[in-house]
Amino acid sequence: MTRMVLVKHVEEPPFEAMNALRYAGCPEADAATLDLLYSCYEELRSGLRYAVCSCELPLTVKNGTCELGSLSLPSTDLTNYFGDCRRAVLFAATVGVAPDRLIERYSRVSPSRALMLQAIGAERIEALCDAFCATLEGALPSRFSPGYGDLPLSVQQQLIRVLDTERKIGVCLNESLLMSPTKSVTALVGLKG
Repeated sequence: MTRMVLVKHVEEPPFEAMNALRYAGCPEADAATLDLLYSCYEELRSGLRYAVCSCELPLTVKNGTCELGSLSLPSTDLTNYFGDCRRAVLFAATVGVAPDRLIERYSRVSPSRALMLQAIGAERIEALCDAFCATLEGALPSRFSPGYGDLPLSVQQQLIRVLDTERKIGVCLNESLLMSPTKSVTALVGLKG
């Protein structure tokens, strides 16, 4: 079976200010903090690029290993996550380089602005992943990423390779297993039915 990697440019998901504030470590915010949050969001907003590449793969689970097409992922936690699923979606998502550029620029001149941009970038990539998963028929209510439980972060190399993320959506992985752009995610989602 030939796997087809699909690329989807997603419309901007609704902005969840409270989630961004939580990522910034500000569960309660005064007027000045809220002004900073919305000012940073407006500055960042036009530079965001919501992109996802994905492929659906057949899934077989045996002896604590998940077989997804040519991928073989030994992980008890992933096996438990998939349960009785027989298909899975492998995906990578990014909001592009704009957050990285602005965070770098402001880290020298306005650390509070850099912190807020970092938090907004985290909220945006999570919102993108949630929006994408909501479009998957029969998707489990959560996703599973390398680095969760006993699934090593090094699995990211295989996911990036299968999805051809550098060519498809501009996401690459460095030797330390950090993605660039940094506001990017790789994940697996089990499909019921």
